[in-house]
Amino acid sequence: MKMKITYLLLVFISSLTFVFGQENTALFESANKAYNDGNYSEAITQYQSILETGNHSEAVYYNLGNAYYKRNEIGPSIYYFEKALQLSPEDEDILNNLAFAKNMTIDAIEPLPKTQISKFVGNITGTFSYNQWAWIAVICGFLCVISFLLYQFAYETLKKRIYFLVSFIAFLFILATVAIAYQQYGKAQKDRPAIVFAKETAVKSEPNLRSDEVFVLHEGTKVQVLDTVDSWKKIQLIDGKIGWIVAEDVNEL
Repeated sequence: MKMKITYLLLVFISSLTFVFGQENTALFESANKAYNDGNYSEAITQYQSILETGNHSEAVYYNLGNAYYKRNEIGPSIYYFEKALQLSPEDEDILNNLAFAKNMTIDAIEPLPKTQISKFVGNITGTFSYNQWAWIAVICGFLCVISFLLYQFAYETLKKRIYFLVSFIAFLFILATVAIAYQQYGKAQKDRPAIVFAKETAVKSEPNLRSDEVFVLHEGTKVQVLDTVDSWKKIQLIDGKIGWIVAEDVNEL
């Protein structure tokens, strides 16, 4: 498993004081030393101490993931790799080690098949976040207004046609990008990923122990949280299965 500890020491030490503060910088270095010495429990305790001060970074989350992986605790390992990935989505080291950890999970869940059209639409809408789509809509709005004003003041017929066409196309892009931004925003608001921490847990048909067991999940499986009722969470798998799980068996990202 490719490790990032040495790389982190080379890249991050120079800026740790700025990011963490002097005390947490020393704690981070001490945690790295404990990790390199094979004292993974101590390293985890010290990394967690940094997080408790409100300092969050992909470096701390990544190293926590590595430390838990070394202890064969796959649930927490995947959880912290996922947390690191939220802060640095394109980091290859995080992606690689997350893949290693996922290979250790028991549950083999296949996603629901998608049509070619849904894949195509998903690829387009997923290119940018809802904030980025909103900014594209604003830019199209400016282009639409400017083109329309140029159309109003242009004297040549050809120029008027060009400005009108650009204004009309920009207006269509406004409608499209606003719709995509709204759809992406709604999707982001509903996105509540979580990782199963329990070695094995029964998923129930209703939020109580008396209800039927619909399926069983194991440590490290990623789910979507749909709802929370008392000490239960309603979850959905990527294959569409839905059920209720004891809240303490799963940790939301």
